[in-house]
Amino acid sequence: MNVTIADSAGFCFGVKRAVDAVYELLDADTASVMTYGPIIHNETVTDELASKGVKIADDIENIPKDATLVIRSHGVGREIIEKLEKNGINYVDATCPFVKKIHQTVSEHSAAGEEIVIIGSAQHPEVKGILGWVSGKATVIENEAEATDFTPFSKDNPVCIVAQTTFNLKKFQDLVEIFQKKGYYINIVNTVCHATMTRQEEAELLAEQSDAMIVIGGRESSNSRKLYEICKNKCLDTFFIQTADELKDIDLSKFASLGITAGASTPNNIIQEVSKACQR
Repeated sequence: MNVTIADSAGFCFGVKRAVDAVYELLDADTASVMTYGPIIHNETVTDELASKGVKIADDIENIPKDATLVIRSHGVGREIIEKLEKNGINYVDATCPFVKKIHQTVSEHSAAGEEIVIIGSAQHPEVKGILGWVSGKATVIENEAEATDFTPFSKDNPVCIVAQTTFNLKKFQDLVEIFQKKGYYINIVNTVCHATMTRQEEAELLAEQSDAMIVIGGRESSNSRKLYEICKNKCLDTFFIQTADELKDIDLSKFASLGITAGASTPNNIIQEVSKACQR
């Protein structure tokens, strides 16, 4: 069987930066290392960090004074940063620079009186963090029905549209088109990450050329799920797995060509393990 791994598969810049920040603290023998939520949506990585003593914090108020907290690449709202500084908690801000740019965008545009529309998943930590930098009216839109039903708080004020960095680019463009047809005065800021766009484009092309596709990623990983949807649309035999162990339940022997891609939270060693397992 011919196995092809997408060039863009695996850790993106922002995720690698955040994970490296945790390991650097561990290497420095920092007394107590914590992350605000799972550092990435990958159980293999978070389990390994837990085995090294890294704890996950879900409540800022209960973080010990001697702890060093790492803010993951998804970022957090302004209020969280202010609480950390007020409580005197040491922290390392590993928010992805591209997410930081969205924070700045929505902060500036909402301060100017514009209503903010975030295209993404309302339950995703990145989106929750973005909302935390909006000073006025904000709405999260995830699908065509929500975009169609949207009515601005004030038709006299512009609407600024941004996107969750890992959102499907084509879907973002489709939803923006719905807003444009409504005739509102809108500022469109395409904040879908370039790495995400490249990953999605490569996955789609590879799926078109392959008999079967393997998408590797954490179950809670938004960008991995979107990769699966993109590949499944082009290749019916697309399988979503977290580790090579799950391949035992999949019969790949009937396929002549297999494509492999992976979400931004998938370490390279897991990708290589999957690739080797597929070629046995």
